[in-house]
Amino acid sequence: MWGSYCEGVIDKRMPYRQAHLDNLKALHESGQLLSIGPTQDVTKVFAVYAAVDEDSVRQLVEADPYWQNGIWTDYEVHEWFQVY
Repeated sequence: MWGSYCEGVIDKRMPYRQAHLDNLKALHESGQLLSIGPTQDVTKVFAVYAAVDEDSVRQLVEADPYWQNGIWTDYEVHEWFQVY
C-alpha cells in the first residue's frame, strides 16, 4: 500500500497516534502486517500487508485510526509477489 498524509501531519496525528500504533502492533503480531512506515519527508506511507486479496487490504487500511480521522488522505493497493 502506498498512501499520502494530510498537511501538517506531525501535529494533526497526535490525538490518534497511540490508537494507530496499537492497531499496527496487533496487525503485525497477527501476521497481517509485515512492514509499514513513512517516507523521510512524512508525505507518504508505505506498507506491506499479508492478505488474500485487495479487498482485505482495503478493510485493514480503512479500519486504521489514521484513515478514519483523515491523517491518511488517499491510498493505492498494489499486489506484490515476493521473489526473495
